[in-house]
Amino acid sequence: MTGSAAQQDRHLEQQTKEPLKLKVTLQRVYLDGELSEEVVQEISWSPENFWAKYDQWQLITRDGENLVFRKNVDDISPLLKANGYFGITNEGVLTIFNGRPGQSRIIQSFFQIDIRKLESKKQEELLQGIPIKTKDRYVEVLETFRHYSTEAASKN
Repeated sequence: MTGSAAQQDRHLEQQTKEPLKLKVTLQRVYLDGELSEEVVQEISWSPENFWAKYDQWQLITRDGENLVFRKNVDDISPLLKANGYFGITNEGVLTIFNGRPGQSRIIQSFFQIDIRKLESKKQEELLQGIPIKTKDRYVEVLETFRHYSTEAASKN
């Protein structure tokens, strides 16, 4: 147990007669950089049980009865799974859009692509938008187009 957790336990143990009411914010950081937050109310009679429940989370801040925990999730966000598309901007940057490219909000931009080196089929896929439904698809598309980045071309 870390010193910080031990200090937290001592604080919780002072509350022996009454349960401790805590507001817990759970932050999940996904591979695509998306951050989701979930707020839960906890009633804790036992510090050991409380800390065991969140042992896979990193305590970020504590302000009285408000705690913020964070966890890195080895997956893409629910937003990408539902509505994420790889595409290309007018400037030739590989980008993830919330919806099909062109009329949708940019979620994340990656790197400049040398469009002239792309096969016409790949160009068309990017213009239409490549749906991102899984982590594997996310990684596959990034790796495929990384070879066409202007950075990769300048290193060769």
